[in-house]
Amino acid sequence: MSSAGTTATTATEVAPRASWTPMVGLFLAQVLMSFNVAALPVSLGGMVDDFGVPPTDVSTAIVMYGLVVAALVMVGARLGQRIGWVLLFRTMVACFGVAELMMVFAPSVGWVIAAQAVAGACAAIIVPSLVALIAENYHGAQQATAVGSLGSARAISGVSAFLIGGALGTLVGWRPVFAILVVVAAVVFTLSFRLRSAAGNREVTIDVVAAVLIGLAILCLTMGFNNLNGWGVVSATNDAPFDLAGLSPAPLLVVVGIVLGQAFFWWTRRRTRAGKVPLVDLSVLRSSPERAAVYAMFVVVALEAALNFTVPLYIQIVQGRSPFDTSLAMMPFNLTVFVVATVVVRFYGRFAPRVIGVFGFVLTTVALVWLAAVVTNNWETLPTILGLVVFGIGQGALVTLVFNVLVTSAPRELAGDVGSIRGTTQNLASAVGTALAGALLVTLLSVGVGRAVVDHPQLPPELVAQVDLDSTNFVSNDALRTTLGRTTATPVQVAAAVKVNEDARLDALQLGLAVLAAISALAIVPASRLPRYRPHEIPEELATPQELVRHGQSDED
Repeated sequence: MSSAGTTATTATEVAPRASWTPMVGLFLAQVLMSFNVAALPVSLGGMVDDFGVPPTDVSTAIVMYGLVVAALVMVGARLGQRIGWVLLFRTMVACFGVAELMMVFAPSVGWVIAAQAVAGACAAIIVPSLVALIAENYHGAQQATAVGSLGSARAISGVSAFLIGGALGTLVGWRPVFAILVVVAAVVFTLSFRLRSAAGNREVTIDVVAAVLIGLAILCLTMGFNNLNGWGVVSATNDAPFDLAGLSPAPLLVVVGIVLGQAFFWWTRRRTRAGKVPLVDLSVLRSSPERAAVYAMFVVVALEAALNFTVPLYIQIVQGRSPFDTSLAMMPFNLTVFVVATVVVRFYGRFAPRVIGVFGFVLTTVALVWLAAVVTNNWETLPTILGLVVFGIGQGALVTLVFNVLVTSAPRELAGDVGSIRGTTQNLASAVGTALAGALLVTLLSVGVGRAVVDHPQLPPELVAQVDLDSTNFVSNDALRTTLGRTTATPVQVAAAVKVNEDARLDALQLGLAVLAAISALAIVPASRLPRYRPHEIPEELATPQELVRHGQSDED
């Protein structure tokens, strides 16, 4: 061991132990944000019934939250450095509580979307502040535990949101679920007075050009993915705001978003070389392992978001069951994620991130392939539960691991930059995962229904012409029967149409899970580039090139 390493270890051992009370506030702040996102899918059915809108409209609220966080979180990190982390954190927590009040009293789905936009703007500052405040309030082993607890907070939020949200949604309604978050925000606001942080630095500047570039990039990416279904995957539909020689603007927006993202990185590097302060310090992504951690984080969060949207969609909309049924079906997955995210830190001393990362993605891939093979319209069968548990093990290990890799490889003064990259990646992935899942499933359903009715002996063309197949979406059997009741369909034809719909829904689900499994398998590649070292606390200063090579962290690794 090098002398520097020995000195760091000694300093860690003699560091005074800090009170965990401030960490309770930070933990609950993560719960506040994660619970809000997790509660939206479980409230899907209630919102659809209350507002009379299709489920994809409600998913827009989920996408809106992730979009705003991802677009603004880098600006939020710089604001925290300029104004001061504690003051800004406290203010944004209070505003987040106001957003939850908007959810409670929302008269339409438009209000829900607006509330999630406000919540996302607040979270854009809360997310990087969590890492920065942990770095300033905790050191050594306490710091590693505090960082790991953020992953546990996300996991426990998923469990509690589905359990509490399911029970309240069934017995009372979906609105009281968000009233709980108003109380949580008040508790976090109170505990924030126990946090300490350095005063803000008024000399910190915000790179407006970079902020506009990354904001527009994320806006285009999210809008493009979210509207693949409504505007068309290739050819423009009637709902598309415009078309280019008949092509849909949705994939065009995705391409534009990628180009703008590359422009952001070019501009940031150019500004750094000129000696100016960038919007985010890209040195936290200086090596291949650290970039691999970001890629892995994006995939694992996107997969989680896709699954969290898919299961409630099928249970509440397709099967017409209650939110509590949804919570029961998702409980094995959420409990597994919570437990694994909590205990996986115990394995960091025995296994390198590379080993855990590859193993985690192998598990998620196997689980998704298994689910695609065994899933039926009933999510509570033993094979399905087993698949969700295995996916939860991989998910829980990965979501904590990749965050720790980024945190432990950056110096303390860049903790806010790590937090902003984490927030951008996670929330963009959540928005894209949700949007992509909705677009993928609806597209597969439309193709399946369209093929099934073409030559069906009991569904003549004159009957099919009375149903708008261009706007195919997920509906329950009862809703389909009601729609067909307004046509000339006979009871035999209604039964045949219901059977076609059931088969097409199941085929879409199985194919969708298979596509997710393929994405998970591809993520094994970046996972194999994760570091070999075993993470500890946030370094006081950047490691030397020799130390990076020794720990398997160089670009040539």
